[in-house]
Amino acid sequence: MGRSSVPLVVCVSPDRQVRENLVRRLDDLGAVLMCADIGELRAMLAGTLPAEPEFPDEIPARSPSEKVSFGDLVVDVVQHQVAWRGHALDLTRLEHRLLTRLASPPVEVWPYERLFAAVWDSAYLGDTSILHSAVKRLRQKLRALDGGPVVETVRGIGYRLKLTVIPAA
Repeated sequence: MGRSSVPLVVCVSPDRQVRENLVRRLDDLGAVLMCADIGELRAMLAGTLPAEPEFPDEIPARSPSEKVSFGDLVVDVVQHQVAWRGHALDLTRLEHRLLTRLASPPVEVWPYERLFAAVWDSAYLGDTSILHSAVKRLRQKLRALDGGPVVETVRGIGYRLKLTVIPAA
């Protein structure tokens, strides 16, 4: 078999188990290139990090002292802290990035593709399960806040952050 006829298989998946299973299944087939996301693939192929964001209107990098406020919610981007009415909220790095994007002005509907690119720094490949799972965990933590914001689904499009409206007694 000539060198030019050896197949190259490229696997892009954030799930290590998926990558490992693929390697086992394709054993002896040829070269297999594995990476966690599109950004990593670009870096491997080009030898540098991607210079252009997939969405040019993406939120620019924040200055070290900048905070994002949404009602009584304050997200300190640099210190990686979130507070609701002065009380700290314990979030994972992923949940923090997701909430930061949803709460950043202008607060709007974030399409799945754009939110995925902004939070995971990679291209959306059509599988919303990772995004839905992260939103579900974030919603559980926000639900524990008295009168806290909610992540609203805009069916077939994406998500937006909304403040809870408490009816007057």
